[in-house]
Amino acid sequence: MTYNSATDLPGLLDSLPRAVSGLRVRVLVVDNDSADDIGSIVDGRSDVTLIRAGANLGYAGGINAGRRLLGPTRTVAILNPDLRLAPDSLARLVSAACRPGAGAAVPRFTDEAGTTFPSLRREPSVTRVLGDALLGAHWSGRPGWLSEMVWDPRCYERPGPVDWATGAVLVLDAEADAAVGDWYEEFFLYSEETDYCRRLRTAGWTVQYVPDARVFHEGGGSGTGPALTALNEVNRVRYYDRYHGRLAGGAFRVAVTVGQLARIQRPGNRMALRALWSSRGRDELPGRPPAVPAGASALGQEALGQEALQQEAAQQQAQQQQAQQQARREFAR
Repeated sequence: MTYNSATDLPGLLDSLPRAVSGLRVRVLVVDNDSADDIGSIVDGRSDVTLIRAGANLGYAGGINAGRRLLGPTRTVAILNPDLRLAPDSLARLVSAACRPGAGAAVPRFTDEAGTTFPSLRREPSVTRVLGDALLGAHWSGRPGWLSEMVWDPRCYERPGPVDWATGAVLVLDAEADAAVGDWYEEFFLYSEETDYCRRLRTAGWTVQYVPDARVFHEGGGSGTGPALTALNEVNRVRYYDRYHGRLAGGAFRVAVTVGQLARIQRPGNRMALRALWSSRGRDELPGRPPAVPAGASALGQEALGQEALQQEAAQQQAQQQQAQQQARREFAR
């Protein structure tokens, strides 16, 4: 998935051959309507196919566009462009994702110095949000019910199942991927991997952490800024609403608000506060307004009336169909 990623993508593509260790791979680059010259990066590589989405479909939308053009495969690897893969890393993830009962595998993320980046996560809850809001990275050994983030360094030394992880790298067993289906595009960016891994676990598969599969993630490949910080926080609430309903969703939104108040000196957190409690604030965020699941909290429910919602859904469907048709034409060339 790329979006203005011409600077980052060559490093990822250059690292792929040693990362797959002889596996047969097919590389699809789905571009979400970048303004940079991403085509020049791909044109010189005969083993890479560029799919132009025709619009910025968001992370989940770009994944779905690529999934529909994969063809027969044993596994599906979803990669951010701002990565460099260590030798054998993808091969190890493929092996883990294909074990009985496994549906996905995630790697260990490191910085340039080789220091492990805390990438493992637990299922969100009110107490975990409050714990992270008030304690941040302090008291790394605190109990799991007080942190969504897995801070304990010892957990990053042993393989095993996790709830979910940073979505920059996710290798999926093709059977599990087909059964779980499309990624939910209403998130646009952030929380889509939380949602997908939840659906994967609900369907009976596990997400396996593989510490011997190492990936260097520079970060920022999708952009940075206050609006993206705010979108991240709003989508956390949207995700929680989807599965827990109005009452619990309201409590979760309050807990997220505590975290933003604790960091109110930062522009992104101030923007998040506005978006969490104001429909106008949410209108300023990237992406399109999501459909509101039954039982959800008031977040996102201010909308327009049934007729306007139907028009919105029809417009979104038409845009997606147009993008898919264009992607197929590009792929067929």
